[in-house]
Amino acid sequence: MPHKSDHGDAAGDPDHHHEPDLDLVETAFVDGFQTAPDPTSFLRLAGIPFEARLADGTELKLLRVAQERRIDIGSLSPHLGGHSFRYDPLPAQMVSRRDRLVFVYFDGIGTRPYRFEDARALGGR
Repeated sequence: MPHKSDHGDAAGDPDHHHEPDLDLVETAFVDGFQTAPDPTSFLRLAGIPFEARLADGTELKLLRVAQERRIDIGSLSPHLGGHSFRYDPLPAQMVSRRDRLVFVYFDGIGTRPYRFEDARALGGR
């Protein structure tokens, strides 16, 4: 997992985006990557580095790109006081589906997953 200083965490808030319309860019990237005849060139066009160096000197090497599909089927609402909550399954028309890619880098010891935005922010080569 990336440390807080490494551009965020892949399991964190899936909706925090710093670039305008990044969710649309990421959706288009997911769709295109799945059918790309040359995934390596597709990654280069998108600015995803194959190798990067973090501020602390850690070297990262891109190992794989994994697809993650999330389907939200319920909602939580806190009760007053915040010690309990209400759970409601969502009706079919409110169920949301979201696909995203996770870029898995090796740091010399283990693997670190990065979201699209965070992988692009690594710079590198």
